[in-house]
Amino acid sequence: MSRFAHRWPLFVALAFSVAIVSCKSASKGGTAAAAASKPGAWHSLLTATSADAWRGYKMTTLPPGWSITNGELSKTKTTEDIITKEEFSDFEFEMDWKLAKGGNSGLFYRGSEEFERVYWSAVEYQLLDDGNAPDGRNRLTSAASAYGLYAAPVGIVKPFGEWNSTRIVVKGAHVEHWLNGVKVVDMELWSPDWEAKVAASKFKTWTKYGRAKTGHIAIQGDHNGELTLRNMRVRAL
Repeated sequence: MSRFAHRWPLFVALAFSVAIVSCKSASKGGTAAAAASKPGAWHSLLTATSADAWRGYKMTTLPPGWSITNGELSKTKTTEDIITKEEFSDFEFEMDWKLAKGGNSGLFYRGSEEFERVYWSAVEYQLLDDGNAPDGRNRLTSAASAYGLYAAPVGIVKPFGEWNSTRIVVKGAHVEHWLNGVKVVDMELWSPDWEAKVAASKFKTWTKYGRAKTGHIAIQGDHNGELTLRNMRVRAL
């Protein structure tokens, strides 16, 4: 019997060990990649008695005019906009909202504080009583639209005084607007189509509009009328 024949069992054992280690490494790598791609845990942005996750735009505290009762954050008249204390890049955000008759507000994302108003930098998800507010006559400015850029379909928003459910998904350039369980806007930021729409809108002179990849979530307070929010939560993607 040759010397190689004596060593053959050792070669087989070594090869088997290498194969096991390789499989374990691949498995760990696959598990890590899968974990990295999974959404993070949900974090509430309201409690029953506190809106501590929020502050006024260019302020350190919640502005006068905003109040929280039983987990509902509301305003009854014109006041300052509010933003999250934390900034977000890729995320999913949910909340319920309702407006008084003719109400008009907005939900903004990836906003900065470098300008006079948050909407000079952040894209807006329109909050509106379509049936009674003037902006409801144009689908580009109706409820759940990407204000002035991408229209939302008619008939999804509920009337004033009733709760609506909003969901926003923002991941890289991809953005989805959801209203009452229906996806109403699906867009790609910075795409040729998006750039053309911005160039044809009032936003064309706002050089940093929609450009940020990380920023605050904001709620518009500078429009008159009652707005109530609840079940506000966010998670990283």
